Amino acid sequence: MKTILLVEDDQHLADGLILNLEAEGYQVVHVADGNHAFDTYQRGIFDLVLLDIMLPGVDGLTICKKIRAAGATLPVLFVTARDQSDQKVEGLLAGGDDYITKPFNVQELLARIQGIFRRQAWLAAEDAVSDEYEFDGRKINFKTFVAEGPGGKHQLTRKECMVIKYLIERANEVVSRDQLLDAVWGYHIYPTNRTVDNFILKLRKIFENDPKEPKYIETIRAVGYRFNR
Repeated sequence: MKTILLVEDDQHLADGLILNLEAEGYQVVHVADGNHAFDTYQRGIFDLVLLDIMLPGVDGLTICKKIRAAGATLPVLFVTARDQSDQKVEGLLAGGDDYITKPFNVQELLARIQGIFRRQAWLAAEDAVSDEYEFDGRKINFKTFVAEGPGGKHQLTRKECMVIKYLIERANEVVSRDQLLDAVWGYHIYPTNRTVDNFILKLRKIFENDPKEPKYIETIRAVGYRFNR
């Protein structure tokens, strides 16, 4: 049974989510404020965090950053009233895996959770790329999310790891931004192609000698990207 840490200060919403999540077979641990969220996370073993952003005490973005700083790779799904594109991108760059805005349909939330676990299984699979991939002196470990480039070692987020793995699996092929959005986020209504561009920028800083003149992650104008090996 997968266990979900739910961090939500709206008790009515939390009660409804717990009811629906448990009906789907998940075990749920609920925390109602930001002050206790990180401590509860550290004391438990969780498969996913459902995290509100505007919380009493410590906000959700800070909690997510602390979880990532601790080296954790479990998925984080933001559940929040913040619905601007910039705010969604901010959540993703903080280490979130997905983002759903209030009010939302519970069935959509459950589908998002299932999608996260499905993509998590794809990331862990070794069908096309082994757990540790090397190219031209660079390394990526798809189990630990640790990458090594000219500047040393870096801890990738799950999404960064998924983006580079998707490109590597299609090395020397042109991959559109829509393909990446669909494969990594799972749907097209997400915060525009800018999301992909931000992740590519971060990956280039890790793997390229000169991110402004990329050799490995090439931009294909008006289409997307190509991983060259």
